[in-house]
Amino acid sequence: MKNTILKHLEVPHDGGQIPSRWTNNDIKPIEADRRTWNFWTFHNFCMLIHSNISVYMIGSSLIAMGLTWRQSLAAIVAGNIIAVGLLVINSFPGMFYHIGFPLVNRYVWGLYGSLFVLWNRILLSIVWYAVQAWIGGECIYVSLCAIWPSLQSRIPNHMPESTGMTTAQFVAYIIFMGLSLPMLHIRPHKLQMFFYISSAIILVFEIVILIWALVSMDDRGFGNTISEPGAGGSGWTIAFGIMSTMGGAAAGILNQNDYTRFARTPREAILGQLVSFPCYSILCATVGILVTAATQNRYGQPLWSLPALLSTILDDGGSRSRVAAFFGGAALSVSQMGLNVPANAFAGGFDMAATFPKYINLRRGAYITALVSIACNPWKLVNTATTFLAVLSSYSIFLGPMVGSMIASYFTVMRRKIKVEDLFPCHEGTKGIYWYTYGVNWRAPVAWLCGMVPSLPGFVAHVDPGVVIPLGFTRIYYVCFLTGTAISAAVYTALHYIFPTPEVRTFVEKAPSPAVLMQEYRSRWDREDD
Repeated sequence: MKNTILKHLEVPHDGGQIPSRWTNNDIKPIEADRRTWNFWTFHNFCMLIHSNISVYMIGSSLIAMGLTWRQSLAAIVAGNIIAVGLLVINSFPGMFYHIGFPLVNRYVWGLYGSLFVLWNRILLSIVWYAVQAWIGGECIYVSLCAIWPSLQSRIPNHMPESTGMTTAQFVAYIIFMGLSLPMLHIRPHKLQMFFYISSAIILVFEIVILIWALVSMDDRGFGNTISEPGAGGSGWTIAFGIMSTMGGAAAGILNQNDYTRFARTPREAILGQLVSFPCYSILCATVGILVTAATQNRYGQPLWSLPALLSTILDDGGSRSRVAAFFGGAALSVSQMGLNVPANAFAGGFDMAATFPKYINLRRGAYITALVSIACNPWKLVNTATTFLAVLSSYSIFLGPMVGSMIASYFTVMRRKIKVEDLFPCHEGTKGIYWYTYGVNWRAPVAWLCGMVPSLPGFVAHVDPGVVIPLGFTRIYYVCFLTGTAISAAVYTALHYIFPTPEVRTFVEKAPSPAVLMQEYRSRWDREDD
């Protein structure tokens, strides 16, 4: 009976890759037919990921932290330049070997050790999906209020005040969740048209709202968000602003291989990301600062959140305000969906598929990510600028060291030579060169701890201001992503040279050049697909 049930729960393979303990069709290396992402696909993908409400709020949040608008822009520019450099470097295995984040971490952490990284990323995907879905629900709520101004009275509130939301807002959140579900059925290599439409909508929206804010600004000009002189923040506060900016992109830096593996050529992936990522992220954050400052005097306070701004416009009354609020809310809803589906649902889906490849594929994993996210309380994470920054920066502590180990493993230990077939043993009892010690490369967790621990006291003090720590720990925390990445990379490399793995070293020394090896594997994947 049990075996029959488990057999029915197995992932269907339809003549393709037969699911096993280590692989299924969604996590195996990508063959030519699915390598469909070109320059514009990566361009539009990065535009969606980095032109959204969260990025819009970063600039405003940095100002709320005490930086001047010039310092905030400097932090945003610096943070994005560093982030895109790390993202491109860390996504090389996907571009050249067409393997995703789960397989990369199998040679970094070991076949079983990689599960620690995957579970961390799964939990992160669920939390981020919840946060972005809640923000998307706020956008839906604005559009619904534009259609029915009496929405709150139409849907009586049964939510306790402690939840920080009303029943109507929760209904809007569920509507957004429902509208997102059909998108989870689409395969990543078929998302180009959705990227084109969504990116065009958000770009037009940003231009329109910026023009409206500047043109309709009264004689008092900008609010003190950017017009107040002030001394601004210290150099270390600016450094924290840079890390906070990078923290928002930390998850993408970590698992970008999941998407670069769909690249037609490495060149298109590199250029698409280098051009789009920093440009649109800086543009979106700048628009956030300008729109917030331009509307501050009119509404009496700086409105950091775009849904809050649209709600305030709606409160002005009049048919024109309602039309503007409706289309603004609809545009932002599409933008949030374009962000949430690939960046969080698919990310969680890939990792679940790698964790339970015999029973979960990408689609099942994406649906599980979406449904489990309801158990989170996303409205608590987006209440204030301080909370929002704390959430962003905390990710850097745990993810930076993982990125460092991935980069060090690929470039210094493996020297860009990967024995891909050993990442998913096909036969029972076959271990391969990445088995290490009982399936775990103990050097990886040691390097991760060395990169993470120095920032831990600062993180605790940041979350609980009542905790007093030496100034040095605070400053280490302010640059946690960079220190974590650098320390873990150095320790990972050192441990592999002091305690080498004979099988890995032998393969690296005897294998052909990386270019020849990559071409051999690409040809193999394409032949197996024919």
